Amino acid sequence: MTDMTQTNKEYATALFSLATENNSVDQYEKSLIEIGNIFKENPDYIKVLESPAIPLSERIAFIDKAFESTYTEYLVSFIKVLCENGHIAQILGCIEAFCDLVRIYRNRTIATVYYVEPLTEEQKTALIEKLQKISGKVIEPEFIKDESLIGGIKVQIDDKIMDGSIKNRLDKAKGEMNK
Repeated sequence: MTDMTQTNKEYATALFSLATENNSVDQYEKSLIEIGNIFKENPDYIKVLESPAIPLSERIAFIDKAFESTYTEYLVSFIKVLCENGHIAQILGCIEAFCDLVRIYRNRTIATVYYVEPLTEEQKTALIEKLQKISGKVIEPEFIKDESLIGGIKVQIDDKIMDGSIKNRLDKAKGEMNK
C-alpha cells in the first residue's frame, strides 16, 4: 500500500468515525461527492490551495468562503486539515476512500460490467440480481462499453473477475491449441 493510499484511508477513517458518531453517514457521503465534483470541475483550485506562495491563512480563508455556507462545520474542517497538513492534493482520494468505507458499512459493492452490445433494462436487472446473490452484497453497477471483448460481458466485483466474453473464450481456445 502506498503512503498516499494509507494517508487517504487514515483521513477517510477519521471522518467516517465522525459521520457514524453523528448518524450522518448518508449526509457526509452526499456532501463529499458534491465537494469532490467541485474539485474535479476546478482542478486549479487544488493548485491554489497547495501553493506555498499563498499564505496558509489566505488558503484557509478561501476554503471558508467556498464551502462554509453550504457544508457542515466538520466537512469544512476536514478540507482545512487536508490543506494545513499539505495533503489537499489527495482530497479526491480521501473522498473515494470514505465512499469505500460507506459501501462496506452498507454492505454494498461496485460491479463494473464491460460490454460490447448495450444490455436491455431487463438484462441489467437480471444481472444485478444474480450478482447480488453471488456476492451477498447490494450491487452498485457501473456499465462500460468495451469493443475489445468482441461479444458477451466481463464483470469485475472487488478483486474478482467473471469473464464471459467472446475474446476470453477465443484466448482460451488459442491457448489450448498451442499446448
